[in-house]
Amino acid sequence: MGALSEPVERLRRALDRPAGGSSDFDLNPNERPDRRAPLRPAAVLIALDESDGGPVLYLTKRASGLRHHPGQIALPGGKLEPADPDPAAAALREAEEEIGLPRDAVRLLGTLPAHETVTGFDVTPVLATVTRRFSPVPQASEVAEVFAVPFAHVMDPGRYGIERRIWRGAWRSYYVVPWGPYYIWGATARILRGLAERLSQ
Repeated sequence: MGALSEPVERLRRALDRPAGGSSDFDLNPNERPDRRAPLRPAAVLIALDESDGGPVLYLTKRASGLRHHPGQIALPGGKLEPADPDPAAAALREAEEEIGLPRDAVRLLGTLPAHETVTGFDVTPVLATVTRRFSPVPQASEVAEVFAVPFAHVMDPGRYGIERRIWRGAWRSYYVVPWGPYYIWGATARILRGLAERLSQ
């Protein structure tokens, strides 16, 4: 294997830095619910692609008819299925289904600490690189659009802001990192901001 590119080397170094998990409640500590059911395991893929003028990361705009987070911007991913041996396998399976990224076109780098969502998921971010060019194809039933966001944009902590809105009768604050017409916020923005913070250390 040849020398790693600068972005990939940065990601590998970031994985070596200790850090705790994150949560949708980081900015709203008083809103954490008294959960009676265990969190449901899930995984998302943070896939760095340098093949076509990158580096970029792939994000999706979720279909409007989905039960969870309809119409929102998300990383490819979903809940772990019984056949998934680990979060990485789930992230790769979901990315292949949602955006057409072949599992054999991905090289895994590692995982980040899990992120707890307000909807009750325990999401493991999986870091990887795309090893060959591919053409993203959105899964019609779940994904309205696939787009690439510059790695430099979402890995700059200074790009992130905090906004708030009323949710279930109370104000909730959340991170945002807009890109062009795409409003990247919530869990996706929090996960990416956590990685950006690691890279800036």
